[in-house]
Amino acid sequence: MGFSFLTQEIAMDLGTANTVIFQNDQIVLDEPSIVAIDNNTGKAIALGQKAKLMQERENPGIKTVRPMKDGVIADFNAAEMMIRGFIKQVNSKRRSIFTPNIKMVVGIPSGSTEVEIRAVRDSSEHAGGRDVYLIYEPMASALGIGLDVEAPKGNMVVDIGGGTTEIAVISLGGIVVQDSIKVAGDVFTGDIQQYLRQQHNIKVGQITAEKIKIAIGAVIPNLDEEPAPYEVTGPNLMTAHPVHATITYQEIAHCLDKSVARIEAGILHVLEQTPPELYSDIVENGIHLAGGGSLLRGLAKRLSEKVNIQFHVADDPLRAVARGTCLALKNTDNYTFLMR
Repeated sequence: MGFSFLTQEIAMDLGTANTVIFQNDQIVLDEPSIVAIDNNTGKAIALGQKAKLMQERENPGIKTVRPMKDGVIADFNAAEMMIRGFIKQVNSKRRSIFTPNIKMVVGIPSGSTEVEIRAVRDSSEHAGGRDVYLIYEPMASALGIGLDVEAPKGNMVVDIGGGTTEIAVISLGGIVVQDSIKVAGDVFTGDIQQYLRQQHNIKVGQITAEKIKIAIGAVIPNLDEEPAPYEVTGPNLMTAHPVHATITYQEIAHCLDKSVARIEAGILHVLEQTPPELYSDIVENGIHLAGGGSLLRGLAKRLSEKVNIQFHVADDPLRAVARGTCLALKNTDNYTFLMR
């Protein structure tokens, strides 16, 4: 390679909700995928967590943008600013006279169109990536969970992210059947906002709805360990007087029911198309859940009952894709499923 110290290797999970960057087997960045832009100059004034604090609290001179929508780049310019800014944050720790060549592996949703794939590649290259490899997210999450993706065995992964739920059956280092549905964390958050509006007449922002989801999000009405009810304060829709409401996890399970049912339908749809030999492997090994959505209380139980196959939640499911891209980075020469 020559000058190997000038090549820097980065594995990136460019997610709708969060971006995670691994370097040398360590997480060097884990921030919300948000950038705050000054409307007059068009320059980024804050990224990640700092920009998230501004979200829904901006004045007219500032806008916060989530460049990724449904797992793909929706705002090309903002995405590039964000990727570049994040890489710069990672690099500010290195004092080097040279700008290193950056070798990157980036995860993309399995249902991405060629245009969407192009957008990720272009953004990564503009942000300084010299050697950019792309990996489908379900493949990355399978690697990150620790499955042997190259074995002649069927493994099934359901990765519920912020923008998409990726469902895939993997065997021999390739994706055999896959589906990418646009029902995931953001939709759950929207369901909660709508429910509070309809049932409690309270208007809440995305940020509060997300806090509720994390605090008491559940998908079955009878949990063994019950989270304490959550206190919400917001304006009454009609009078704008402050209203206080106490929300229980049962209510959340009720309002997420339809969206979770759509994920169940997606899983069954993929299972219908799975070749029988791989299907029997999956019944034997169970189905693996990853992504932030798999943290919803009672999800594995609900899905296991619905599908009659055991579901297992991965360890640290939020970072499964990032860990997988990190493993792929070490094996860019051997893994055939990486796209140049």
